[in-house]
Amino acid sequence: MKIRLRRLIAKSWTLSKAYYRLHGLRIDGKPDDRVWYFAFGANMHDSAFRERRGMRPIEWRPGRVRGYRLRFNLEGRPRGKAAPANISPDPKAEVWGVLYQITRAGLVHLDSTEGVPGRRYRHLWVDAEDSDGRAIAAVTYIAEGKETDGNPSLRYITLLRDGARAHGLPEHYLRFLDDVKHAE
Repeated sequence: MKIRLRRLIAKSWTLSKAYYRLHGLRIDGKPDDRVWYFAFGANMHDSAFRERRGMRPIEWRPGRVRGYRLRFNLEGRPRGKAAPANISPDPKAEVWGVLYQITRAGLVHLDSTEGVPGRRYRHLWVDAEDSDGRAIAAVTYIAEGKETDGNPSLRYITLLRDGARAHGLPEHYLRFLDDVKHAE
């Protein structure tokens, strides 16, 4: 029921603004304003982003965010056997991913598929840069994770690895993802 209600709200800009306001958040701009979204997890893969979430990006490019690192410190399903991706501050690190340009209405739709607003993820505006070094203000998701990291499922880490390869992320980051141990 909650998922259907979120998707219904996401289809109405007025309802979305009211819903976000109830959660102490604001939606700025107009529905067709463009924003950049930085995907570092399963949304790097077309089957997750375009097919499962129904997103239609205006454009995309590889990119990174400095000052954060990739973590697997969230509780996934099945419990104890999967750990979805998250990021956490680390001044010496960087996270690579895919920068997607979408509309604000598209971001509200994406939020509805990610449970935002809610208890898990929340928006984080970051200073990203594309693979050519151009600065891009982007929104991504961050969650309050556990102190220790778990292991992603094989299916999940495969989405990250394949999505990263398909979008041309750098070789050193592909090797990093290849070295992530999956849950047994």
